[in-house]
Amino acid sequence: MTNAVCPTPGFEKLLVATDGSEFSKAAVNEAMNIAKACSSRLFVLSVIEVNPEYESLAPELIERVEKQIRKHLESVQSKASKEGIACETIVHQGEEPYWYIIDEAKKKKVKTIIMGSHGRTGLKRLMMGSTASRGIGRAPCRVLVVPINI
Repeated sequence: MTNAVCPTPGFEKLLVATDGSEFSKAAVNEAMNIAKACSSRLFVLSVIEVNPEYESLAPELIERVEKQIRKHLESVQSKASKEGIACETIVHQGEEPYWYIIDEAKKKKVKTIIMGSHGRTGLKRLMMGSTASRGIGRAPCRVLVVPINI
C-alpha cells in the first residue's frame, strides 16, 4: 500500500459522488488519496439526473449519458484497482441526486461522503452547488466537500 498514515478515524468506508465534472474529479482524487492512506473501501456513485418528461422526450440521450457515466466510473475503478483500493461503482437515475447519495451512504454504512463543491446541474453558481449543500444537511455521516483547486 503506502507509508502514509490515516489522518483520522472515520475513513474506513468512503462514498464519493461524481458526475465527471472538474469539481467531482477533484473529489474523486481526494477520495483516492484518503482511501489509499487509510486502506478504505471506496464506493463511487453517479446519479443521472432525469425526470419523467425528460425520459419520455429523449430516452436515447439518457442512454448516451449513462454510457458516458459508466465509462467514467470504469476508469475510476481501474485507477483504484491499480492503487490497491477496494472499489465498487454504483449508478442511479432519478430527480434528486442528493437522495441517492444519502440512501447509498446509509445502505453501505459509510463513515464519510466526499463530493465536489459544484456539479453539472443548473447554472454556474458563485456559491456551493445544490447537491452538495442538500447532501450536507441530510447526510447520516460526515461530508467532505472538495473544491476544484485542491
